[in-house]
Amino acid sequence: MKEVIAVVRINMMNQTKQALTDCGVDAFFAHEAHGRGKGFVNPQVLEGAEKGYEEAASLLGEKGKLYPKRMVTVIVPESQVSCVVETIINTNQTGMPGDGKIFVLPVADAVRVRTGETGAKSIA
Repeated sequence: MKEVIAVVRINMMNQTKQALTDCGVDAFFAHEAHGRGKGFVNPQVLEGAEKGYEEAASLLGEKGKLYPKRMVTVIVPESQVSCVVETIINTNQTGMPGDGKIFVLPVADAVRVRTGETGAKSIA
């Protein structure tokens, strides 16, 4: 089993949900998130802003801002990982900064609370 975590734009969430369903993934989590990419932020200016220096914060302007995003988490059998990743990419790729990130992690086990089923049975 694998965990696929994707950070996507808020305005792409409905298309992402539909695309995942079309890919055969009906169960997933969606969370509100805030973040930003590394962009062109000067680390010294960012450090100054974090320490509360108003001059540094004003230099950051919009570049230091945290943007609202959605984080989608899907647990799937290894055989579905490529479909999920490709689906998320195809749905969210605009070619512009902020399209998001995808992380794939191993899952040691899962347990369905209602029945006590473990492993692949718990996510089927």
